Amino acid sequence: MALQILLNFILAFVWMFLNDDWSFPRFAAGYLIGLTFIAILRRFWPHEFYVRKLWAVVKLLALFAKELFISSIAVLRHIVSPKLNIRPGIFAFRTELRSDWEVTVLSCLICLTPGTLTLEVSGEGDVLYIHAMDIDDAEKLGEQIKGTFEKAIMEVTRS
Repeated sequence: MALQILLNFILAFVWMFLNDDWSFPRFAAGYLIGLTFIAILRRFWPHEFYVRKLWAVVKLLALFAKELFISSIAVLRHIVSPKLNIRPGIFAFRTELRSDWEVTVLSCLICLTPGTLTLEVSGEGDVLYIHAMDIDDAEKLGEQIKGTFEKAIMEVTRS
């Protein structure tokens, strides 16, 4: 993947050099031309086309922004309500993520989302102990995490 990105930048600079124009629009045009060539020849690369991974990262960041906004609104609603009506709790979440990097990213995303906090990760790294500010059903919250963050992380890290 890194080789594809580097090749794309080299093609963009060669395009700028051949046109004797060192402006950003010429670089962008060269980058798109290089991207097209790499896309056409992607079956000859040992790794998948890097734009797919880049798109998966963008989707993960957009998902995090959405979840951050939704959970912030939920926490604000609890804060400004006259009566504190929350049910805090701790539950164990079994993850399918295996590498330390994947589990760390999941743990950080959970901690950065208001209302939830990763308390501990088991020694094997397959169980996260999560505190939630308002928890109705631990299974439902676990499935939500599995369907959003865990799925998006797998798209980024696995082929």
